[in-house]
Order: sequence, then structure tokens, then C-alpha cells
Amino acid sequence: QVQLVESGGGLVQAGGSLRLSCVALGRAFSRYAMGWFRQAPGKEREFVAGISWGTGSTGYVDSVKGRVTISRDNAKNTAYLQMNSLKPEDTADYYCAASTQYGSARYLSGMSEYNYWGQGTQVTVSS
Repeated sequence: QVQLVESGGGLVQAGGSLRLSCVALGRAFSRYAMGWFRQAPGKEREFVAGISWGTGSTGYVDSVKGRVTISRDNAKNTAYLQMNSLKPEDTADYYCAASTQYGSARYLSGMSEYNYWGQGTQVTVSS
């Protein structure tokens, strides 16, 4: 089985930056599609960014394009979410997710496509 451990969340002022990390324990990291989701207070969990394992294809929700970059370092079994120009509406619990169920060609954006989840790391962006 796979365990995912997120870190890097915290309190930051609007306009600031954070880099979230997700360490995967278990199966070979290079075979996981990885994604980041977030859930803000009173809202449903939403897709933020994803990266495939086979091609490195990435995708983002429109609200973070240009401000957020997902990447992975297979040698370190780690995925990252670099977030810049943070806004108060980015405040949420951020969850790392991994998928071992699908092919390698594209990133995955649906919650049901992921079968492993981290515990979450909180990001708070102050006004």
C-alpha cells in the first residue's frame, strides 16, 4: 500500500509563496500519477493540479494557472506544489493524492481517479 505525507503548509500573507511537498511511501513513485486537491471552509474539495507518471503531462484548475506549478522528483519519491502570488481564496486544506489505477499518458483531475490520499496540510492566506 501507499502512504502519502504532505508538508509545507502554513500562514502566509497575500502575495506570498509556499511550496507544498508530498512524500510517497510504498510502491515505486515513478508509476504514480500525482495530484493536489484542496478544500476550503464550507466548500467541496476541488482539483488543483495533476501530473502524470509516464509523460509528465500537467494540468491545473483555471483559478491557479500562472501562479501554481506541480512537479515531481522520482528519485526523492516526492511531488511538489509551488504556489506563488497567493490569494485569500487559496486558503484551504491541501491534499496530495496518488493513483496506481490508470495509464501513463495524462494527468488525472477527478477525485475518483485517485486511490491514495494524504492527511492534508493547511494553507492560510491572510488579507
